[in-house]
Amino acid sequence: MNSKLNRRTFLKQSTVAGAGLTILKSGILKAGQSPNEKLNIAVIGVGGRGGSNLNNVKSENIVALCDLNEKNLASAAKRFPRAKTYNDWRKCLEQKDIEAVVCSTTDHTHAFVNVWAMNRGMHVFCEKPLANSVHEAHMVRQTYLKNKGKLATQMGTQIHASDNYRRMVELIRRGAIGTVKEARVWCSRAPKGGSYLPEVKPVPRHINWDLWLGPSPYHPYNPGYFGGCLAWNIFWDFGSGQIGDMGSHMIDMAYWALDLKLPTTCEAAGTPVSSDTCPLWLTAEWDHPANDWRPAVKLYWYDGGKKPGMPAEAFNREKLFKGVIFKGDKGWLVADYGWRILMLRGDMTHYESPSKEDLIPPSPGHHKEWLIGCKTGKPTLCNFDYSGALIENNMLALAAYRVGKKLKWDAKNLRATNCPEADRYIRKTYRRGWVLNG
Repeated sequence: MNSKLNRRTFLKQSTVAGAGLTILKSGILKAGQSPNEKLNIAVIGVGGRGGSNLNNVKSENIVALCDLNEKNLASAAKRFPRAKTYNDWRKCLEQKDIEAVVCSTTDHTHAFVNVWAMNRGMHVFCEKPLANSVHEAHMVRQTYLKNKGKLATQMGTQIHASDNYRRMVELIRRGAIGTVKEARVWCSRAPKGGSYLPEVKPVPRHINWDLWLGPSPYHPYNPGYFGGCLAWNIFWDFGSGQIGDMGSHMIDMAYWALDLKLPTTCEAAGTPVSSDTCPLWLTAEWDHPANDWRPAVKLYWYDGGKKPGMPAEAFNREKLFKGVIFKGDKGWLVADYGWRILMLRGDMTHYESPSKEDLIPPSPGHHKEWLIGCKTGKPTLCNFDYSGALIENNMLALAAYRVGKKLKWDAKNLRATNCPEADRYIRKTYRRGWVLNG
């Protein structure tokens, strides 16, 4: 293969995705509608992270607000008095004039909101992670693919919009460090362990606890589950630990730069398996098949204080809290959100610097990119095809960890061919009355 040509082609496609304009065949723009006209948006989850997302789309028509916390809902309603208000997101999605949805709920309801909204022809912006299991991520991705060309979607990994990310992608894809066969990603954040929390009575009148639990198994009310993703996501029924949280951000760097899709194998290790909480530390390894411009890739993950080995000449690795290191046959590239370090074996005479026209253009902003996509059909870079595969990859590591085996992964049929017992961790069982594909 002509890898240099294929890299150029792929970067051109990335540039078009970032800068091109395509009116979707479904006619996202209504007859006579201008791209400058405002969208009718429902914001589901308006406190905490939801409040930040609401601020990023407040220039549009906020026609619906939904939160199971009456205090959060009342506060948002004061700012947008014309918006209809709901406690139950399922009822919210019945509102006929909604064109787009921003989902900022707890992790265990993300996939439900995403699928239900897309099934109703609504564009979706969803906080990370898109889903809380392999099957959920697969369902979100497949639902989007059925509607591709009709709907604009975006996962809330806002750092994907940074200029540093774009330069990192260009360096890898243009062969600055040669052929890359390995990428190692880490985040040193260590979660808490423990068990599901004991009951605390009474449930505050302003909180609908049954709706907070949603599709998950029943657990009695305890305020310790609140306080943001670091509170609930350590529990299996509500989240997916650090690989679900920070892995959505950090592994995104390797996924984009190397154009990864779905793995063929996965194995993982961590602290002893708990029936209640995610591991205090986790390491994982995936095999990703070759594509038309690079060979097969080994992808690694480390959290809870575990770290990969680094080139000694790079830096004092103990000071690096998180990052990614790409290993090529001509050097290394180490990067984080806002910086990158290029270390070469030799010089850069092999590297062709991009022209101004070949650069992946700056993002207008992560939320703005989605809003433009909703109105014009311009592609979004973290759409649910791309981000769905990323989250499916990450959730597979937790299944491998819980069964303690290396999984041979059949992505098409969504099963580990050598480990049928993994299926219980691939697919979740939901409380009576809750349907994922609603």
